[in-house]
Amino acid sequence: MTRLPIDDILPDLMDALRDQGRAVLQAPPGAGKTTRVPLAMLDAGLTKGRILMLEPRRLAARAAADRMAATLGEKTGTTVGYRIRGDSSVSKSTRIEVVTEGILTRMLQDAPDLPGVGAVIFDEFHERSLNADLGLALCLEVAEALRDDLILLAMSATLDAGPVSEVMNAPILTSEGKSFAVTPHWLEAPMPKTVRFETAMADLIRTACAANPGSLLAFLPGEGEIRRTAALLSDLPNVQPLFGAMDFKAQRAAVSPSKHRKIVLATSIAETSLTIPDIRIVVDGGRARRARFDPSSGMSRLITEKVTKAEATQRAGRAGRVATGIAYKLWTKGEDGALAAFPPPEITAGDLASFALELAIWGGTENELKFVTPPHEGRLAEARSVLQMLGALDAQNRITDHGRLLARQPLHPRLAHMLVAAGRQAGLLTALLADRDPLRNRGTDLSLRLRALRTPGDFGDNVNRSAVARIKDEAKRLAAKQQNGPQLSPAAMAALAYPDRIGLRRAGDAPRYVLSGGKGAVMPDGDALAGQRLIVATDLDGNPREARIRQAAALALSELEELFSDQITWADTCTWSKRDRAVLTRSQRRFGALVLDDKPWHDAPEEAIATAMLDGVRQLGLAPSKAAQRLMARSALMGDDFADLSEETLLNTIETWLLPHLSGVKTSADWKAFDILPALQAHLGWDNMQRLDRAVPGHFQTPLGRRVPIDYDGAVPGISVRLQEMFGVKKHPLVGTVPLQVTLLSPARRPVQVTSDLPGFWANSYADVRKDMRGQYPKHPWPEDPTQADPTLRAKPRR
Repeated sequence: MTRLPIDDILPDLMDALRDQGRAVLQAPPGAGKTTRVPLAMLDAGLTKGRILMLEPRRLAARAAADRMAATLGEKTGTTVGYRIRGDSSVSKSTRIEVVTEGILTRMLQDAPDLPGVGAVIFDEFHERSLNADLGLALCLEVAEALRDDLILLAMSATLDAGPVSEVMNAPILTSEGKSFAVTPHWLEAPMPKTVRFETAMADLIRTACAANPGSLLAFLPGEGEIRRTAALLSDLPNVQPLFGAMDFKAQRAAVSPSKHRKIVLATSIAETSLTIPDIRIVVDGGRARRARFDPSSGMSRLITEKVTKAEATQRAGRAGRVATGIAYKLWTKGEDGALAAFPPPEITAGDLASFALELAIWGGTENELKFVTPPHEGRLAEARSVLQMLGALDAQNRITDHGRLLARQPLHPRLAHMLVAAGRQAGLLTALLADRDPLRNRGTDLSLRLRALRTPGDFGDNVNRSAVARIKDEAKRLAAKQQNGPQLSPAAMAALAYPDRIGLRRAGDAPRYVLSGGKGAVMPDGDALAGQRLIVATDLDGNPREARIRQAAALALSELEELFSDQITWADTCTWSKRDRAVLTRSQRRFGALVLDDKPWHDAPEEAIATAMLDGVRQLGLAPSKAAQRLMARSALMGDDFADLSEETLLNTIETWLLPHLSGVKTSADWKAFDILPALQAHLGWDNMQRLDRAVPGHFQTPLGRRVPIDYDGAVPGISVRLQEMFGVKKHPLVGTVPLQVTLLSPARRPVQVTSDLPGFWANSYADVRKDMRGQYPKHPWPEDPTQADPTLRAKPRR
């Protein structure tokens, strides 16, 4: 065998696995870890059981098995075999089995002790797919609880190894062996925004081919970009696409040796694990598609993003497998420095519905397993809510029999539920919703997409024919495994997958809908479905405020009633209406957030109306009367050990103090006329009111016995009182030890003097005030010595 860089570290790796049973292996691209390590483990006799090696992609799994089998001089399926979705090549003599990541999860769920398996290798673990993270966590628990002899190995070229080593409690081994040197070549200036990506890629590929010998591997984000770039290179010989949705024969042709220069246009499928012979040139478009949770579809969707440094390193390494090479990058050296180090793990950004389903089947929780990165809590809660809605989990998030059945389908749980419930007839729609929209510029109607699958010629250039072929092939595969189900329309089947996306048209001219899950959505103006009362939205643009509907189907009310009869119920409701500024009492037939029928509820109980009115109070505010304001201000002076009557606290606790007093209040007008003072006094209670009156009295009693409210809004408490009413007062009134601020008023109740020292006023300023007031108010008494006069509110008697 040709010596590879990984060979130097294999003895140390075998010792580590023999002594500790676990290891993390870092090896640069092209080192040979994928094909050398499993064979070395077999040769070292580390285990009598089978060696499972996980690969993230089907093509990589088959290619790795084929190369190892060829190394042994055997046919695939003898000592080395593979198992992937829809295909396998294994036998009783198979010792090394290369599988895709989902296969391991199913094996663990079927038999947690992994009978017959002695070692599990997680290849290309840096991709951090959900299945790989879950598989490692489950294997770690199995090794600790059931199989202390189970060997675990994580391998990668660009892995951030520290966290993986920590969670595995395993040593890190690094292969220093290098592949051939690869010279990077960046753009001198950023690509102009006016230049199409495919045009720039085609030009860079031509430049690279003209300047260098050998075959070329170009990285593009997806099938569409590959096909458009291939069209621009149609004059060049031997241009071959390579992407995951191709059939295996076409994929194998792209990676097979060729006597002539080959130009392979590939997605990230060629980034790892695959060796394409004679590649000397890499052209990297700098873009990658990643699975991200997409609110628009309620599932994961491939999103195009910039590559990370780790991915760019992997891609460039493809040019140095057989000789020195060169890597052309469609970005500048300055832009290279701004790239993220690693792609984010799918467990933090992807849809967690399938993950939550597998956790429930396992019988544990995310906190009981060891994850390199914990799952996103919010998305995990959302995922469990979806699974409960589909009947896959019960109210306690435990797996149901239906959930176990859904987990057996290689689909998102939404689509698996639709396929299982509707049977064989749902195969085409399931495949359609699992793939990209094959129809462009033809509105939202889902039925047009189904028609395009049957008669694509009717839609001309608006239809993606390769997508049509792919969807139809997948539909056949899905339908073949199902029984006949009830006869349902496409809209009814879609409603099974999206019970939270059933939309009811709102009143008004604009095509706006409220969805059964509670969110809002709007149909494009002029769309063929814009007049439909009920729809099922299968694709939205993800706007959290009001999503734009991109794909939908018209649903009949009778279909909704038949599908969800157990969930459609009559409910009596008392709710505060912001628009009407009143409590509305209605009897409604509802499905989720949809109100299918609505009529008045005439005998709603007072308590229910009062409870609903609390929301009105929160909207309208307390608006306390002056007397209530004074009580609130007085209580604020009592200190922390007294009841808090601040407006914020009162609004936050209205259920406890206000609710019993709201009888008969149901509109904003009622609330405006309502005085909260009695409710506040009842809230404080008799003892606290007595305590408050002693410490911070609410009134000052004048010499005439009249009670004048004390104002506590200012810096010091104060009163306003007619000057003549204070005749005879020789000591200044106090609140506790604090002098009251007394505003003395004229007979016309206009302020004359403000004082906190009434004896001082009598002795000093009163004489001047008397001169002015006698002229203005001659009918009122103005004695020379007010301290000896009787208080009065009357004018002088007529003579």
